[in-house]
Amino acid sequence: MSHLPSDDPHPGDARACAAIEQVIVPRVSDLGGFEVRRALPSIGRKTIGPFVFFDQMGPSEFLLGQGLDVRPHPHIGLSTVTYLFDGAIRHRDSLGVVKDITPGALNLMTAGRGVVHSERTSPEARQAETRRLFGIQLWAALPAALEETDPAFIHHTEAELPRILGEGKRVRLIMGSAYGEESPVQFPHPALYAEALLAPGAILPLDDEYPERAIYIVSGEIDIAGDVFRPGQLLVFKPSDRI
Repeated sequence: MSHLPSDDPHPGDARACAAIEQVIVPRVSDLGGFEVRRALPSIGRKTIGPFVFFDQMGPSEFLLGQGLDVRPHPHIGLSTVTYLFDGAIRHRDSLGVVKDITPGALNLMTAGRGVVHSERTSPEARQAETRRLFGIQLWAALPAALEETDPAFIHHTEAELPRILGEGKRVRLIMGSAYGEESPVQFPHPALYAEALLAPGAILPLDDEYPERAIYIVSGEIDIAGDVFRPGQLLVFKPSDRI
């Protein structure tokens, strides 16, 4: 019998939960007082489904008169998917669209052959009593046949996105279909994207309809097969397992 020294798996380690293929801890960047945590792409994992970038924005709180200032910049060949938990962002693009996104709503910008946009805190929000910002922005790849499609922008309000309530769960279905509901958001790749809030002891099943699946923990902690995982971790599940 041979022996190679190694540490035993511990709770939260990817080896300690057979259903989890990889645990990704995002790298953090400070953009002048505004923190961004990027989980995708990462070592060993470039994409999950159509999503090629995963950025947590904030949580940040700005001083009076200050805010987010992402200057005009181009995108091509993909879509940006923006969803907020707190605060507001004013989107402005070369299509002539000016739209504020607030918590629970969705901005879907399809760049296609090319679009320029900026993301800023509006002048009104800079003077508000509360000047926080917290959210997730995903970049989703378009199929090769649609990479040169016309650019477009779609906004869905909080009221338009389905909510699934009951048994200690509150799920907002942002993209795709799950739990008997279907999001109105149209995207050429099959994709499931949802925000889930769970009461202590509540259970949220995750079936195997989508071959590539992951959960990002925004706050609190979750238990998977007896292992506890905490905020700032992207848990990538093995294909075909029902969790």
